[in-house]
Amino acid sequence: MRIAICTDHAGIEFSRIVRAELERVGHECIDLGSNGQDPQDDYPDFALDVAQCVSRGEADAGVCICGTGIGMSIAANKVKGVRAAVCWDEFTTRVSRTHNNANVLCLGARVLEAAAGAHLAALWTTVEFEGGRHARRVGKITRFESAEC
Repeated sequence: MRIAICTDHAGIEFSRIVRAELERVGHECIDLGSNGQDPQDDYPDFALDVAQCVSRGEADAGVCICGTGIGMSIAANKVKGVRAAVCWDEFTTRVSRTHNNANVLCLGARVLEAAAGAHLAALWTTVEFEGGRHARRVGKITRFESAEC
């Protein structure tokens, strides 16, 4: 799987550990930043890069890391075709894929240990969308992207 990955200043070391684990289990990672600890590195910029990469099909999935994962999720979900989910344990990680067909995983470097985040990222790549009744619901969400709400 080709995975676009990013972080803001809050998750530099966390991101390195997640990326190393993803590569260890055989995935190719596209690093879209940040590589520094500059507080001027704003999470929406990095989330946009990952989300657009996924939306354009340049990556199969994305992983966005910030302090909580929430900001990255909000920003990434503004891009058409992206379903970004904040996950913090095995249950939310599995359901984000099985029920919601999430294509961007968002993790919080200030709420998870790096090893736990790496485990969740690797797990997330192994879980498949169930389809069925969930496909109908995801289809409704997709239609929101072109609707005047």
